[in-house]
Amino acid sequence: MFDSPFMTLPGITPQEYSYLQAATTGFSEQQLRGFLMIYGSKRRNPDDMVLYCILGFFVPGLPRFLTNQIGMGVLYFFTMGLCFIGTIIDLVNHKTLAMEYNQRMVFDSLQMVKMGNIQ
Repeated sequence: MFDSPFMTLPGITPQEYSYLQAATTGFSEQQLRGFLMIYGSKRRNPDDMVLYCILGFFVPGLPRFLTNQIGMGVLYFFTMGLCFIGTIIDLVNHKTLAMEYNQRMVFDSLQMVKMGNIQ
């Protein structure tokens, strides 16, 4: 586990690690390198999401905008984070927000690697 290339990702959780392992089963070393380069640039660190959620008290909707949930971000922006209740919920569920976003980015990155025909 410690010699895995996934361990270079900052703040990786065991859940994310197992998800990445399952998603990249059967990849060659070059495909895995390409995947990690694409995914590493897109993923959100769960530890950083705490900071984004705290900043959401000053810039309502920030965590939602950063996780590509534009509709919810606009709603949070105009309602002051649903009167800060939604912002508090986001702060409590920051790991879930990051994991859901990262799972979508795994899928996008896999598609890019497969379309690129990296051998």
